[in-house]
Amino acid sequence: MIKLEDIVQKVLSYNSKADIDLINKAYVFTAKAHAGQMRKSGDPYLIHPLEVAHILADMKLDVSSIAAGMLHDTLEDTQTTKKDIQDLFGADIAELVDGVTKISKFKFNTQEEHQAENFRKMIMAMSRDIRVILIKLADRFHNLSTLQFMPEEKQMSIAQETLDIYSPLASRLGIDWLKLQLEDLSFRFLKPDVYRQIQKQMVRLKKNREEYMARVEKAVSEHFTSSIPHFVIAGRLKHAYGIYRKMQRLNISFEQVHDLLAFRIITNNIEECYEALGLLHSMWKPVPGRFKDYVAMPKANNYQSLHTTVICLDGERVEFQI
Repeated sequence: MIKLEDIVQKVLSYNSKADIDLINKAYVFTAKAHAGQMRKSGDPYLIHPLEVAHILADMKLDVSSIAAGMLHDTLEDTQTTKKDIQDLFGADIAELVDGVTKISKFKFNTQEEHQAENFRKMIMAMSRDIRVILIKLADRFHNLSTLQFMPEEKQMSIAQETLDIYSPLASRLGIDWLKLQLEDLSFRFLKPDVYRQIQKQMVRLKKNREEYMARVEKAVSEHFTSSIPHFVIAGRLKHAYGIYRKMQRLNISFEQVHDLLAFRIITNNIEECYEALGLLHSMWKPVPGRFKDYVAMPKANNYQSLHTTVICLDGERVEFQI
């Protein structure tokens, strides 16, 4: 269970001059406002705003965002007014909390992609301050982690809305780790049996893959060192929902998904990105049609990377993002 001290220490780790008094003040106000309220899980309601604030601290957001994260449900679920927050915490925090409340009141109920895109655009347009969306994403992330306590119909609608609206928003903002978490958590409720099957396969695969990933990282490091002395490489198994989508798209089984591994290489500059690509292709044969240059043509969220898939060690297909 997250405590106030955990949030304070997290904030101080990246901002030693942070206004901790503001965080403490928001905590006291939130605790009083939600006093006696309980979550569907049976936990005190206060746990939720603390978790949201901690997620925002993980994102290294400013103190106003952390405070607003704690206060984000007070307008909707207590007798608190926007004026109350403005008088106590200032206009900036009041606007953040009000913005999150307005987003929460909109209900999305169609799976049509063009309608989903319009809804995402509306949220972006409404949120003049990007921090409003970040707080809402943190709110949704924690709510998904306790979704099992909601009625099944509610579970399904929230999970689907997350896949249609909030996961793409996280991607658009370049928060890849959050996008993957939102997708997998939603997938767990929408397709529980399939999710469990894929997770079971991945757990077994991970035990066998750790040695393989270490071998690939060692081979790349040895080959790169003389040309690119400073870089970072890390491997991972692709996430469950991404694997499921590939299985559906290609109508194949889990065993037929060949590129389950992905490596990320981080260099110091763009020139070294292309140099790393050349070095990889000199080591292993690239798979035709699998190269994407998001450096020359960035994604809508300004994501820049080179993607390539190669026939790697032991003849396995492996994706690299540089």
